[in-house]
Amino acid sequence: MKCRFWLVIFITLIFGTGYIPDSGKPGLVYAEEITLTFNEAVAIGLRDNRDILLKAQDVEKAKSLIAQAQAGLFPTLDYTGSWFYTSGLYTKDLGQSTSQVTLKQYIYRGGKVINNIKYNGYKLEVAESLLDKAKLEKIFDFSQAYYTLLLASFYVDLNKQILENSRQHLDYIKARYKNGESSESDILQAQASLSSVEQAYEASCSQQESARALLNNLLSLDKDIVIVPSTEFKFTPKDIAFDQGFLKAMQARPEIKQFESQLKADKSAIEVQRAGNRPEIYASWDYYGRSHAITTTVNTKNWNDYNVVGLTVSWPVFDGWQTKAKVQQAIIDLKQTELGKAKLIQDIALEVKNAYLALRNSIDQIKSSQADVLFYKNNLATAEEKYAQGLVSSLGRNDAQLKYAVSVFNQQQATYDYTIAKYNFDKATGGFNEI
Repeated sequence: MKCRFWLVIFITLIFGTGYIPDSGKPGLVYAEEITLTFNEAVAIGLRDNRDILLKAQDVEKAKSLIAQAQAGLFPTLDYTGSWFYTSGLYTKDLGQSTSQVTLKQYIYRGGKVINNIKYNGYKLEVAESLLDKAKLEKIFDFSQAYYTLLLASFYVDLNKQILENSRQHLDYIKARYKNGESSESDILQAQASLSSVEQAYEASCSQQESARALLNNLLSLDKDIVIVPSTEFKFTPKDIAFDQGFLKAMQARPEIKQFESQLKADKSAIEVQRAGNRPEIYASWDYYGRSHAITTTVNTKNWNDYNVVGLTVSWPVFDGWQTKAKVQQAIIDLKQTELGKAKLIQDIALEVKNAYLALRNSIDQIKSSQADVLFYKNNLATAEEKYAQGLVSSLGRNDAQLKYAVSVFNQQQATYDYTIAKYNFDKATGGFNEI
């Protein structure tokens, strides 16, 4: 009973205490079943995940803003045409046409155009860093969902073995009861235990479906597709160091690149605002064409065409300190970005530290679980020998098999914790070593 109670608690420790949806029932038909390795799941997620696609669109938008800013380097050409008809004013009704073509080229704008191009170029780097950050976070989400589904599948199998073992124990107690060797309370206790195990099995099936639904959502797959993970848990011991991880994070984390680009963008934004107090110089050429009446008594027309070439200087002498206020706002934005970068570095140091400690702890748990597996494997071998000699019943051998299966699952759980901790450490340091 203590073992079964522990397994019920184990469900809570693994999957949490939140709402458990209805478990899958016989007769539930899925549209398709696909077997995916972890690398295949990541490839699908990076291609189809909506959050990543949204960030990719932000990158495309940033590129278009650069093209928009670069338009300030080129001349503009405008055409204006109009037609007027006057009736009732003169002896004859008159029609009049006008045309105007204007070519305009800015020579100097106080550095506004160049700095605006730089600003949008740095904002593109910010958008690309945010895209890399989204990919990094989503790969970790993929790993967590994928391996949770894999662990949930193992747990369903384990609970199925426990359920079968509990039924065998109930049958055994009923047989003893018929022979007068067990009491009715023993049967009731075994039935209660079986009921708890059945609930645990149903809960594990529900958790498996929940994990599968989460993975489908992350990969943007149809909700009825059944994903079967084919990548097994593996533990590859390696040396890890916090200092090396932190240095790698400072070089590789997308957030660091994001803030560095944002700092450059903020400096360019200050220059853009300062251009508001500087002169603008542009050259222009205008062509005018107009038809007009030679006389008001006879409906005759004549065209009058001429050109105007000019150089214009515009200098805002006083704008009510509007530009000064905009410059101050841009400087404040720069200071906020500097403070944000300093805070980010502290947050990354803490994140890497916590991820490092969790990874070290998971490695210790694996070593402990490996010792348990060896113990129960030896215990099972002893039970098999005694069963072959007729010294142990089939139920006793099944109990030994179940204990070994539980120890193997505990090792899988420890490897799962290590796998998630490893991906979390890789995320914290800015890149995944193995995908």
